[in-house]
Amino acid sequence: MKNLKYLWIGLAILAILSPIGLMASGDAWGEWGAEAFKKMLGFVPAGLAKFSGIWKAPLADYSVPGAGDAIGYILSAFVGILLVALATWLIGRALSNRERKDAKG
Repeated sequence: MKNLKYLWIGLAILAILSPIGLMASGDAWGEWGAEAFKKMLGFVPAGLAKFSGIWKAPLADYSVPGAGDAIGYILSAFVGILLVALATWLIGRALSNRERKDAKG
């Protein structure tokens, strides 16, 4: 449990430091939209053009209405950490239950 405590502290520190990304110029690596591809490549890949409207980020551009940019980045980081932790826990629980069922036969 001690190691888990250090993991959570480390994740919290990284979340708090996430607004450092605001100092960078340009787009973050891998966060390119159709417009950025058009500018970089001269065209938009067909798959991106077809599926680009399917998903809308819950905290688009890492912003929270009424909060500053830095607060938006920090809140987005914590929401992401919590969602990944929840998904990991749910998958672990499901696999654990499946193993118990298999052991009982």
